Amino acid sequence: MKRRSFLEIGGLSILGLGMNDYLRYQAQAKAAGDDMRDTSVIFIWLPGGPPHMETYDMKPNAPVEYRGEFNPIKTNVPGIDVCELLPMHAKIADKFNLIRSIHHDFADHGGGHKRLMTGRIPATPTNTINDAPAVSCIVKKMLEKSGDEMPVCVTEVDASRAAIDTFAMGPAYLGPSTTPFVVGGDPSLPDFKVQNIGVKSEMESRLDDRLAMLKGVDQFRRDVDKTGIMNAMDGFNEQAINMLMSEKVRNAFDISKEPKELRDRYGWSAYGQRALLGRRLIEAGVRFVTMVWEKPYSDKPVPKYGAYNWDSHAVNAHIFKDSQWRIPVYDQALSALIEDIYNRGLDRKVLIVSTGEFGRTPKINSQRGTQTGVMQPGRDHWPKAMSVLVSGGGMQTGQVIGATNSKGEHPVERIMTPNDLWASVYRHLGINRNYVLRDLQNRPVPILPFGRPIPELLPTIS
Repeated sequence: MKRRSFLEIGGLSILGLGMNDYLRYQAQAKAAGDDMRDTSVIFIWLPGGPPHMETYDMKPNAPVEYRGEFNPIKTNVPGIDVCELLPMHAKIADKFNLIRSIHHDFADHGGGHKRLMTGRIPATPTNTINDAPAVSCIVKKMLEKSGDEMPVCVTEVDASRAAIDTFAMGPAYLGPSTTPFVVGGDPSLPDFKVQNIGVKSEMESRLDDRLAMLKGVDQFRRDVDKTGIMNAMDGFNEQAINMLMSEKVRNAFDISKEPKELRDRYGWSAYGQRALLGRRLIEAGVRFVTMVWEKPYSDKPVPKYGAYNWDSHAVNAHIFKDSQWRIPVYDQALSALIEDIYNRGLDRKVLIVSTGEFGRTPKINSQRGTQTGVMQPGRDHWPKAMSVLVSGGGMQTGQVIGATNSKGEHPVERIMTPNDLWASVYRHLGINRNYVLRDLQNRPVPILPFGRPIPELLPTIS
């Protein structure tokens, strides 16, 4: 081959084949599980730790230094109350369940992220570099099949937070072949674009020519390759090209195809449009969508009284003012997603899970705010109690599962860990949680070391 030919082949990256770099490490996954049902998961990640006592587990009768400024409101399910900042939730409480008794022991963000994202006790209580694979990586390994047009797992995140280790979503010993396809950016912005998806029509003929050239080079390299590496690369190239050329893939990621009325219902925020894009991806065949909801609006500054994400320490934010700014956006986006899933008849197929890495301290403390310069109330990290919302999955909804004590300090009924939640998720996806993986020392490692599906989350007989 002449040098010019190699340069032309390298030009594939200009057309969008940079995703080859992402896919080059992928290996064919073992599709081992109870069964391969057509089910999927939308996992909403709320980094920083949402306050359970300002959302789903209010304690109006607790002492004032615990209960906070907001009041509970009734929902359309008798006996279920939520925060007054969640009026749209209140109208659809019959379509979700609240788990109030999950807890763990890791109060640092790093440890909390790893504990939640992996379903394992992390080796270290800090930093977000995994020593065990994230659940999304396990899902990709178990469910990916050769010839898939759509990626099995997609993660939606702020453009500046797209590194796989930011939220402990790394693959650890499973290797980079199992990492999700990451979509960085805010779909509510007019210039939003998914990188490495699709090519312009006028470029397709040039791409065909270069793909033919690439095949010729690959054949030459296969002829001289004695290690089998090139044969393994075939699958990577095939999926990269399939995704690049697939009209189905381009359409799935094109959120502009949604009617304006529906986009308005979700809300023109990073939360809302990310949720709508996630629903489109699930309909197109993605099995596990993670959407990270941190800053509600990418094109607006965080108020001085607010925090970038849900980390509402007093030094970071005035928790009640921050809640008034953030939670209504969350309310609109999540309630729209739940309604949309049910309206489209996807409520048996799709399981929605919304959680952070922990709750917040039941007792309010005050400190001087870094941005405001004045004393303000906040809550610190609190893994001993947290609330999780689940919806869909074919389960009976309109339930509260578990309870904390009168001050929201710790569970007193149906005490559970994140592993019970993940056992339910794996069951929904048809993945055998006892299936054995191999770590870097070739030691057998079960997908989930402990935990059992939560009975209330099991699908009812249709």
